[in-house]
Amino acid sequence: MPKTPDDPDASASPPTPPAGTDASAPLEEVKPAPDRSVAPVKKRRSGRETTRPSVFWPMAGIVVPLIGTFARFKVHGRENLPKTGAYIIAPNHYSEIDPLVVGSMIWRRGRAPRFLAKESLFAVPVVGWFLTKSGQVPVSRSHGGRGAPIAQAQHIVDDGSVVIVYPEGTLTRDPDLWPMRGKTGAARLALNYGIPVIPLAHWGTQQIMARYSKKISLFPRKTITFSIGEPVDLDEFRGKPLTASVLAEATERIMQGVTRELEKLRGEKGPAERWDPAAHAQSETGRFEG
Repeated sequence: MPKTPDDPDASASPPTPPAGTDASAPLEEVKPAPDRSVAPVKKRRSGRETTRPSVFWPMAGIVVPLIGTFARFKVHGRENLPKTGAYIIAPNHYSEIDPLVVGSMIWRRGRAPRFLAKESLFAVPVVGWFLTKSGQVPVSRSHGGRGAPIAQAQHIVDDGSVVIVYPEGTLTRDPDLWPMRGKTGAARLALNYGIPVIPLAHWGTQQIMARYSKKISLFPRKTITFSIGEPVDLDEFRGKPLTASVLAEATERIMQGVTRELEKLRGEKGPAERWDPAAHAQSETGRFEG
């Protein structure tokens, strides 16, 4: 695959590696605190996931270089992103192209990203095939059981993969694009399986595509800056029954981690009170005006 201009890790795009070589030495795996209440997580063999042939290659071969033509990435805290093992990436969310941007950055770090995706997308021809074959996790809002995505994510943990979970559940309603009140999906996954949650913030995507905008600004080329934090400390919640209060506390801990990383990028403090859509008569999902 052609290198992405100005990206220090463009070699993480998926070219075919020489036989018998390892593209990079893996970092030490982030291990969760011992907890007998969760099943042990299998370890992946070392080596960059992006150098092993997979269904990701055709898509990454198009998306990663394409994004590189209109966006350059600056990544801080890259040492906090393990090269092996299962974990959750929890990013902020304020533009509809965030998944492409975050997924491209994760690919450049040598990992193949998985997402929690709307179940309806899996019924779309071609798109559904790719989502299934690439290990994405279907989420049904009408399923009626909150544990459904958790059970469906088991293979991600078993394979030692990375899953990207937007803890806000949708684009932030905060008028200044700060992370709003979180939902419990990321906390449920982390506490059920004993895997780390790594907070991630990015800033600059709104210059390419603003929240709910139909317009895309490709030129001049924009800079998107990332800040990757250390794993969120959830040890005090592990092994406890997953009550509403436990999940709420763990979720807020995750949101605090994401907000801290965004504060570093924006050079300012986030609001003292997190935006709550219900308190402002806003719907929890879908588009809104504001």
